[in-house]
Amino acid sequence: MPISVVILNRPVMTQFNENPITAADKTFFQLRSDIVEGVIKAGSKLSEAELSSNYQVSRAVVREAINRLESCHLVERKANIGARVVALTPEGLVELYQVRESLEGMAARLAATNMSDDEIADLNELLNTHFQTVKGGETYYQEAGDVDFHYRILLGSKNAHLISMLFDGIYHLTRMYRVQLGMAGPRVTTAFDEHRHIVQAISNRDPELAEILMRRHIAYTQKNLAAKLND
Repeated sequence: MPISVVILNRPVMTQFNENPITAADKTFFQLRSDIVEGVIKAGSKLSEAELSSNYQVSRAVVREAINRLESCHLVERKANIGARVVALTPEGLVELYQVRESLEGMAARLAATNMSDDEIADLNELLNTHFQTVKGGETYYQEAGDVDFHYRILLGSKNAHLISMLFDGIYHLTRMYRVQLGMAGPRVTTAFDEHRHIVQAISNRDPELAEILMRRHIAYTQKNLAAKLND
């Protein structure tokens, strides 16, 4: 039976987008979304002329967007080939999740200390919203930004350098693996339970446990995604 996907619609936080949005920004955001969602296939070559036509912008705007996508690790350049979307590989997954486990573990530790009571209450409310998806047996899908459990905890760390390293660095590459490989079956329930335990540790102001549980959760997720890549 086909698995239905529910997209949780809530306003996306604008902490990183306080300046006016330009045409170049819009093109970058759309290209980034299309790559993460798989509209533009992993490993595919990027043609400035084709993208310029598809997105109805100049080649200069497309070139700028590609450069920005390269800086957030969604695009790579190779000699005699040009710009390509990164491929999803077992080796890339291991390297990415080694970094993610360390940095997001630290984010959870800091969030347990630095999140306000209201922010923790909002995090619990978000988890309750996610439960409706999990309870329905649907794919556990979270859009980028404010509706993403991991994004909320990252912001809750209140560490500007850590936020920049994750959000500007590997956040969207991580989402690319998560979105395109998906999460279904028993892993939906176990992932939600892991989220719930992490939030409980943060609510209890237990930084050590929050970090341990986050690192364990990410390790389990890596194992699940690796199995799908190897199928």
